[in-house]
Amino acid sequence: MLQLNVKPGDRLIKGYYEALGRFGHQYADHEGAVRVAFHDVLSGYSKRLDWTLISEYPVPGHHARNLRVDGALLDFWKQRRGFWEAKDEHDDLEREIKAKIEKGYPTTNIIFQAPDRAILYQHGIRQGLNENIREPKNLAALLTEFFRYREPDHEEWDAAVAEFKQRIPELADRAEHLIEAERKSNKAFRASFDGFYELCRQAINPNLSAEAVEKMLIQHLLTERIFARIFKNTDFRNKNVIAAEIEKVIQSMTSRHFSRDEFLSVSDHLKTYLFEHLPVCFRRQWSCRWRYAAV
Repeated sequence: MLQLNVKPGDRLIKGYYEALGRFGHQYADHEGAVRVAFHDVLSGYSKRLDWTLISEYPVPGHHARNLRVDGALLDFWKQRRGFWEAKDEHDDLEREIKAKIEKGYPTTNIIFQAPDRAILYQHGIRQGLNENIREPKNLAALLTEFFRYREPDHEEWDAAVAEFKQRIPELADRAEHLIEAERKSNKAFRASFDGFYELCRQAINPNLSAEAVEKMLIQHLLTERIFARIFKNTDFRNKNVIAAEIEKVIQSMTSRHFSRDEFLSVSDHLKTYLFEHLPVCFRRQWSCRWRYAAV
């Protein structure tokens, strides 16, 4: 997993202080102006991790209150990696933090920030960093800790995804060799494959190659159970013509020689984690995007 090591001389750090200088020169020290400057810093570092900073992000509060933090950092999978709340220099930051926490603002990994001060909470505990961020080295240290923080479920998630990425080439290579062998020796599979190939040419592209169809089969073999468990859409195979036909071809290929579960057992850790911990928002976000298309 890529880790950030923020340096005091980084372009984004320098840009923050330059922006504050411009705002101060124009007497624009209110929260909106300050927030723009720090937003640019967080957004810039987020992009280096393939994360996204979402402004005015809703979070659940105590007693069913609907709250919004100034920013939330979401990774590629829409997991919330950190939060940010900005105040201007006229606010009593300590009092504001206390009020926000009492309302139910998250303290898993959040920066409460004013132009010259920033206080970091992680896992519900206030961190003992130098809270005076008028010095670039202090701001750099705070941001490094903020972006490095991983909750236990995030660490397990990252490990599972890394394992899956590492094993995909091996699994894909095994699947490719199986398909080639079955096309030579398995008459039932050859008939199923040819029928599916013709269906794909009619439904997708008349110039579709056999190699593209093989890749489609491999993709299905590697991911079908994962997405079935994530989205709990057991009717997808039956209602989608392409998906249903792919399944027939896969069944004809696997019936004689190997168990699909055994073939995919190396990714069970990831599938279990996806099923147990994947946020509901991710399921909604991606379920509409899962479509079969020509590779």
